Amino acid sequence: MAYRFVRGEPKRDRMAELREQLEDGVIRQMEPFGKAMTTALENARFDPDAGDAVWVEEDYCTPPLAMERAEVLDEYFESLTVVDEDVDEDAGWKRIEELPSLWDHVLSEA
Repeated sequence: MAYRFVRGEPKRDRMAELREQLEDGVIRQMEPFGKAMTTALENARFDPDAGDAVWVEEDYCTPPLAMERAEVLDEYFESLTVVDEDVDEDAGWKRIEELPSLWDHVLSEA
């Protein structure tokens, strides 16, 4: 299993829809990645210097996040980049723990 450190620019006009899909469990039900993606996106942070969402996501795909991008991520984020293809999960979250929640930021703009 690998953990990816991910960065992407939120499509601001789509964030409320993504949040609703997370809250309603739509994404959680997607196999095989839904549970991991839901956890990752619910805990995503916002990097105000870059204007990007950042998170750590469990992934088994080659190329990284292939299924996740096709099914969900490309709908809601632009310039999606896997910054680190194999990061320790705890260390990855520690890198961004001081950043504000993605959801506090983008939903306050709506």
